Amino acid sequence: MSHKFLLSIDGGGIRGIIPALALLKLEQLTGKPARETFSFVAGTSTGALLAAAIAAGVPASQIVGIYKHRCPDIFTPRKPWNTLLQVSRGHKYDTANLRRVLAEEFGATAGYILNDVPVDILLTATSLADGKPWYFVKDRASNAGTTGQLPLLDCATASASAPTYFEPWPMPAPVSGKLVDGGVGVTGNPVYQACVEAFCYTPGYFPEETTIVSFGTGRFVKESNPNSIADWLSWVLDAMLHAPEEQQSEIVARHYPQARFYRLDPVLSANIEMDDIARIGELEQMGAQFAEQIDWNAILCGSPECVPH
Repeated sequence: MSHKFLLSIDGGGIRGIIPALALLKLEQLTGKPARETFSFVAGTSTGALLAAAIAAGVPASQIVGIYKHRCPDIFTPRKPWNTLLQVSRGHKYDTANLRRVLAEEFGATAGYILNDVPVDILLTATSLADGKPWYFVKDRASNAGTTGQLPLLDCATASASAPTYFEPWPMPAPVSGKLVDGGVGVTGNPVYQACVEAFCYTPGYFPEETTIVSFGTGRFVKESNPNSIADWLSWVLDAMLHAPEEQQSEIVARHYPQARFYRLDPVLSANIEMDDIARIGELEQMGAQFAEQIDWNAILCGSPECVPH
């Protein structure tokens, strides 16, 4: 058995530049694309965009450039009437712009279906009609064989269609309906679902022979001391949105203790909204500092004694 490396990336909008910078450091260290290190990539929302780009062979330097230079094409500059549009339409931004940018950046690989990509992959989304979770994976004899013919870009776009930010994305058969961000539910962090797909449905993956790297997109920690109903409602909503991310990591650690598992999610010095493109420079600085702290040599060494510092 050869040692495998599985990569999972959370959602978080423009904060996706943080794991992108960490992967840039990896590619600079190894001298090869991330998909030649990771044989399985998974993601939700902005993490799905990253996972799809990695699977398509887009270099990390180009991915970082997308966050730095193409965000205005995806998140149109904030104007006072954006809020009015959001109220009347139910979303701020045109999802078709997001897909168009992906198609331009992916180039020749923009036409991939999931079965085409040379690595194993899992992207998550949620059905608008009934709340059903969709896990977009390659067709295999061991799974239902229903999603491998779907276009890679459509799967990634659907996963990134965060409610109130982007309009739901229509998908062809067998989905045949509109989907929204896979983070609606419990897969804002898809690492557990990726592990189940790898260890239960994909030949060649065994926990004891796998290193799992799970990236968050940064978290802002603040003390909470709710005193009013409004304070408590805000606290409950925040907990419902963010607690599943750490729950998924905890489940992986409990269910697959034989695997080498790294959860990498920096604490941010400021709270930055997922579409605040004016602050991409701040995120780049935070991401660069985070990337410098990751000991990729230790993670890649394949020995239980090696731990990153």
